[in-house]
Amino acid sequence: MRRTPVVVQEQTGIPPLGNPTTPTDDTPDPAAATSPASAPVGAAPPKDASPDAAPAKDASLGGPPPNGALDASRDASLDAVSPGDVALMDASLDGTPSDGTPSDGALDAEVASKDVFPDGAPSDGMPSDGALGAGAATTETPLGDLAPNDVAASNDSAPNHAFPDGAIAPSEGAVAGGETSLGGLPGGGGAVPGGVTARATSPGRESRAKLLGRIVAAAAGGLLLYLAFPPLDWWWCAPLGITLIVISLYGCRPRRAAWLGYLAAAVFLFPTLSWVRPIGDDAWVGLVAVSSLFYAAMAACAAPVFRLRWWPVWFGALWVAMEWGRSVFPVGGFPWARVAFSQGESAFTSYAALGGAPLVSFAVTLSGALLAMAVLRLLQAPQPIRVSRKTPQTSPVIGATEAAKGDGEVSAATAGLAGADAGVTGGLAGAAGLAGAGAAAGLAGAGAAAGHAGAGATAGHATAGDATGGHAGAGLVGAGGAAGWAWHAVVPAGLALVVPLLALAVPRPGDEGRNVNVGIVQGNVPGEGMYALGEEPAVVLNNHARETHALAQAARDGKLLKPDIVVLPENSTDIDPYRDAFARDTIDASVKDVGVPTLVGAVVAIGDQHRATRSLVWDPATGPGAYYDKQQLVPFGEFTPFQDLVLALFERARLVGRQSVPGTKDGTLRMGPVTIGAVNCYEVAFDGIVRGTVKAGGTPLVVQTNNATYALTNLPPQQLAMSKLRAVEHNRAVVTAATTGISAYVTPDGKVAWQTKERVADMNVVKVPVRTEATIATQVGQAPEWALILVGAAAVGAAAWRGRRRDESVRND
Repeated sequence: MRRTPVVVQEQTGIPPLGNPTTPTDDTPDPAAATSPASAPVGAAPPKDASPDAAPAKDASLGGPPPNGALDASRDASLDAVSPGDVALMDASLDGTPSDGTPSDGALDAEVASKDVFPDGAPSDGMPSDGALGAGAATTETPLGDLAPNDVAASNDSAPNHAFPDGAIAPSEGAVAGGETSLGGLPGGGGAVPGGVTARATSPGRESRAKLLGRIVAAAAGGLLLYLAFPPLDWWWCAPLGITLIVISLYGCRPRRAAWLGYLAAAVFLFPTLSWVRPIGDDAWVGLVAVSSLFYAAMAACAAPVFRLRWWPVWFGALWVAMEWGRSVFPVGGFPWARVAFSQGESAFTSYAALGGAPLVSFAVTLSGALLAMAVLRLLQAPQPIRVSRKTPQTSPVIGATEAAKGDGEVSAATAGLAGADAGVTGGLAGAAGLAGAGAAAGLAGAGAAAGHAGAGATAGHATAGDATGGHAGAGLVGAGGAAGWAWHAVVPAGLALVVPLLALAVPRPGDEGRNVNVGIVQGNVPGEGMYALGEEPAVVLNNHARETHALAQAARDGKLLKPDIVVLPENSTDIDPYRDAFARDTIDASVKDVGVPTLVGAVVAIGDQHRATRSLVWDPATGPGAYYDKQQLVPFGEFTPFQDLVLALFERARLVGRQSVPGTKDGTLRMGPVTIGAVNCYEVAFDGIVRGTVKAGGTPLVVQTNNATYALTNLPPQQLAMSKLRAVEHNRAVVTAATTGISAYVTPDGKVAWQTKERVADMNVVKVPVRTEATIATQVGQAPEWALILVGAAAVGAAAWRGRRRDESVRND
């Protein structure tokens, strides 16, 4: 059976272990080694000790115990504590880690009692499960506390609670961490399962196996995030990916959390953004490298936030803040691959109508973080250990004595805790099943006389037995502890499921009984990649004109609905119709044939050096009229940031040619019976652009896009997923016209009612509902996002302030 780890009981004033057979100048008289006053904490009382003997004093108060006694008891404990249980070799009993860094855990009893739990109460005001002893330099922390240590040690990593290998790594933080509830959720702050308490441990380095576990979890989490995005669209993988990422980060110092976050992001973004490769692998690598920095920063900020109550909420807010940062910086931002964009048709989608894409990302992240909390609690559930009756185990390392007389084995409950401020206290509490034995509370250092099977137990001893030779009963101490612990895991797991279910309660506007017939044309292009438009001019123009004529003929033949308006893609003409008579005549002829206003996509010259990506309304009677110029330009595609430097380093950057200038107004354009909301390609990823167009009165939304360079990559389906989310967010139908696909019609409920294949010419006429009622998300705008950003920032500030306050308290004492 796997053994549950036990804890190092902290003592101050204890020198490093010496050779028990080699006396030193500091070695007391050998006779003193067995005296109650000098016995190591956790050692069994002498056989001749009377039941009324006073509890032994703490070693730090009565002088250092003999080195030999410490070594002897330490050696005796090794049979009960496997190397995997506690990293003993990384922390010596004088409170100094193996790397020589002074341990924050080496606090004296006065500091522990005064600064950690003033007036004997935990720092959050919740009642403690066991009072601090008058002389014990230990911190009683309920087993409900899963938060990492509150005061950081100098080692790079904090305790690894997520990957127990039969043990729980000792805390690398201070013993002086305040009591925090189990992840901060209700039920974690007061009494813990079975009423068991735990003590803080000395710092120790994280094992390689556990570090490898963190790396695997981070990489697996990133991979699951990728699987949630189109083209696979396994949306449920998103919260599961967040779960693994949180587990990999939980308990880490900020430095380690940063590179784990960067790793998870790289594994996620490399395949998700692989559509950039047609431009060049260097562009792909550079984009991922820069984007991953935001995840690293978020992970570093999250590391201390895990110490706070309700940390899944704060982590979700930090994730939203990170995605906002990516959306605005650098060079205008790059919001692609936001978690919300993997939820086009999922259980979380309805949150878009309440708080937009940021709230969807928050809900998914919160759900994943709650699942992580549940997993962490399950991994740290208390396990029973078997201790031989025949061989008493006495050790200052264990801090308890398991002694019994007779044959067989007795089960003792110890709690395997993974809180950075908590270890395991071996209390044989509530010995109701012990035949003829008193209740053994056994809180080491608690100063309470616990029953020693008919004899008083010294503080720090948890001894089950029968003074007259009777046996221990069959009851497993803290029998309800495992069940209680399982309940503590059920709570966050249940909340993780409640989060998507609550999306069903989000109010959604209904149909308004008005429709418009929209013709959609996809003309295709001759080339691929960077040269998708081909070398021969007017091919793209002619392709789209031909499909427009075909649509007009199909409508006349009754094969298609008669359109009210027609929409062509971005770059549906590769020649400027304002400057070229051939292009103008070609477009005008096709529009006259279909007989309704047509939205044409063109790149038009602005002066001699600039250009604009334009959505141009072409009337069959009056020709070109109102237009919308793209506001959110594609860096390195439509304009060149740091132009002098980039052009000097990359020859292909010159393919951008004229630098585009952004438009200055929203994309509302009157076409026939409706005022459409024009959104141009890349802009669909930006919340403000789409929201502004809707608030200006655009309905339905029309997305013109040119994905020819990225045809047959994962970009077209990812962009379509954004359209699905925007439809729900703003209660608008979304029509997408693409040069090479995917052209589509998305209902206001976010369902794809029609779509084309890629790299083919196609056209259709669809009946689209015209809705004008605004969702809550449209009305409140960016307020939910800003609120979440402020919440995340406040959490980071609170965690930093809390850490500084404890550091100052330790220094002052």
